[in-house]
Amino acid sequence: MNLTKKLRRTILAIEVALIALLTPGIIVASDHDDGEVDIKGRAVNLTDLYVYREKDQNSGAADGDLVFTMNSNPRSVARYQYYFSTTAIYQFHITQVGDVNSTPTGRADIILRFAFSPPNNTGMQAVAVTVVRGGSETTTKTTVNGGLIATTPLNSNAVLNTVPVGGSNLTVFAGLREDPFFFDVEQFFRVRAAALGTGPRTAFKQPNQAVDFTKGYNVNTIAVRVPKAFLQAGSGANTFDVWSTVSIRDGVGGFKQFERLARPAINEGLIVTPAYLEAFNNIPPRLDLSGAAAPVRQEAVATLNAVDLLDGNDNVDPNAIAGAFLPDVMRIDTTKTSGYASATNARGSLIGGRMLMDDVIDITLGALVGSPVGDNVSYNGTPGNPAQGHKPLEPTFPYLALPN
Repeated sequence: MNLTKKLRRTILAIEVALIALLTPGIIVASDHDDGEVDIKGRAVNLTDLYVYREKDQNSGAADGDLVFTMNSNPRSVARYQYYFSTTAIYQFHITQVGDVNSTPTGRADIILRFAFSPPNNTGMQAVAVTVVRGGSETTTKTTVNGGLIATTPLNSNAVLNTVPVGGSNLTVFAGLREDPFFFDVEQFFRVRAAALGTGPRTAFKQPNQAVDFTKGYNVNTIAVRVPKAFLQAGSGANTFDVWSTVSIRDGVGGFKQFERLARPAINEGLIVTPAYLEAFNNIPPRLDLSGAAAPVRQEAVATLNAVDLLDGNDNVDPNAIAGAFLPDVMRIDTTKTSGYASATNARGSLIGGRMLMDDVIDITLGALVGSPVGDNVSYNGTPGNPAQGHKPLEPTFPYLALPN
């Protein structure tokens, strides 16, 4: 097996293990829901990050535009209005990458920040958009037409805000949408238990029986259409590293990072020890390879060796793991077609971003065993199986299906 293939399979193995390392009392998919506690309501709980070239979602879209989508508020039920936190800030962090094969720096060159007002009597929240770029910080609260940047209330037409920033126009949507993620979580737990010898022998269910645990749920969505030229800012970069965070007020006039998410299945799946999870959520990606984060890496290595998810009897190489998925960012090479497994770089890291309908579970499992395999759940579902299937994606921005 050549080094690139081995590194790629290592990262994919990790992502499966990250999902598998869940404590029994918490239902999780990617960073879909790492638990709700007194200080962590769902409104500040990140679920998934998607980054893609818009023309790969919509052939009629302008060439050069990218779409960033950050989802939060897992398990939002149908026909109920949910709001973004008014005491938090939601952020996309972007690094301009000169060499697609380089190790991510985990340092942001650009930050897109969103803050929300309390809802008015129609359920609309005003939005303040702050852009940090080139050492300067600009906050905008109005669209190109002078109106407030606003969320989309439940049962309303999508409010698409054209926001002028630094000579470019960003398109911003914020509101409730159907959760696009799909995964038969409970059966995965059973398959995992069988593999570990702690449960009866079993396999994934057939398509007509598999259950999608996110079916019928909504999420709070922030979607931004961004011209690539805005992200390049004269740098000429065609590759970008992206991650999302939520920060809450620290009690002394500032904000403290509280949640962090990039690739699916890295965050709370990787970190079994609660204290490690809290620490990981609180640090930026640039510290992922630091000495302080060594216990996290060691925990991943120990678990992977225990469950033996890699082929053969190879031990997991900690250096290969660190090189393949840390720092934890979502890398997108905009010269290539977007897709979670559409391309890898020389280090074996995935560099295609992530599309809304990418089957990250099947991609991961299939790459591990070298042949098609998965949980038999798809975005569109299986005809005759009412336990799976999402609404059709919308044909235009922000693309996610309308809320349940």
